[in-house]
Amino acid sequence: MRTTSSLVKLGIFAAVTLFATSVLALTIANVQVGAKATYRAVFTDATGVLAGQDVRIAGVRVGEVTEVRVGDDRSTAVVEFTVLKSSVLTQGTEATLKYRNLVGQRYLALSQGSGSATALADGATIPLPRTHPALDLTVLFNGFKPLFAALSPQDVNELSGLIVQTLQGEGGDINTLLERTASLTAAIADRDAVIGRTVDNLTAVLGTVEAHDDQLLAFIDQLQRFTGGLAEDREAIGRTLSGINALSAETADLLVTTRPLVKEDVAQLRTLAATLNKPANVREFEAFIKDVPGRLETLTRTATYGSWFNFYLCQFDVKSPILPGVSPSYAVAAERCS
Repeated sequence: MRTTSSLVKLGIFAAVTLFATSVLALTIANVQVGAKATYRAVFTDATGVLAGQDVRIAGVRVGEVTEVRVGDDRSTAVVEFTVLKSSVLTQGTEATLKYRNLVGQRYLALSQGSGSATALADGATIPLPRTHPALDLTVLFNGFKPLFAALSPQDVNELSGLIVQTLQGEGGDINTLLERTASLTAAIADRDAVIGRTVDNLTAVLGTVEAHDDQLLAFIDQLQRFTGGLAEDREAIGRTLSGINALSAETADLLVTTRPLVKEDVAQLRTLAATLNKPANVREFEAFIKDVPGRLETLTRTATYGSWFNFYLCQFDVKSPILPGVSPSYAVAAERCS
């Protein structure tokens, strides 16, 4: 019983989840469920119209374009589209191609005109006299090029969208458009003041440079000679860089080889420092340091004759193990032994 109850709950949960997922998918994909009727509309120009684009009534999507082809008279375009049967089209319905965005995407807008209120039959054609020509925005936006050049991309998108909506009757009135254009123009005027100050500062900088024209020319001349010398010695510089590279490699190998020995020496330095730090050894070391200058001077004087040392015998003592207590000695009374 418990297993059966769990399976029932799992089935209900799966069904609810599947239903919610399906609704979400249909909403995201903008899929319309219901019976549809097929109609055709004739246009003198259907540039940018593609299958799959929206069909709207009062801004609400009610269908999509299914096919675009050239008319039998070879001078018109026939746009075939489907509309939900719940959205009834009449003999007075007018079809208009409008811009969806600045990228050039289009959509088909349907509106009720002043004609008959009789419903159109499935497969009927909305004739050419009831249509409006496509709106060409190229000339209009070319006139706004100087304004667009000084605006940020966000401002350009906002202004362009407002222009399209105003001209197609989907946005605010012309006063709103003019107010927005005026505010953007004021922002450009503020930037113009900043640009003016920048130009003034640049003029001052150029004046300073002109006042030091001789020094600048001398600097450029010296820089040219320097770069010319580097160019002439480029081969030697290249060989030097190669030698530096080899030296770096050898140094790295040397460090790798001597690192264990250096590590051992560093470890022994602590023992040496502890030994030298003993009071008796400190006194001996200080006495040694004091006597070093004199000993070095004597050693240097002795070694000035060449790569050898000259020694002069001043005194010697003899201790004989054969004759204990007999210790003959000899001393030289010369001046150099004093």
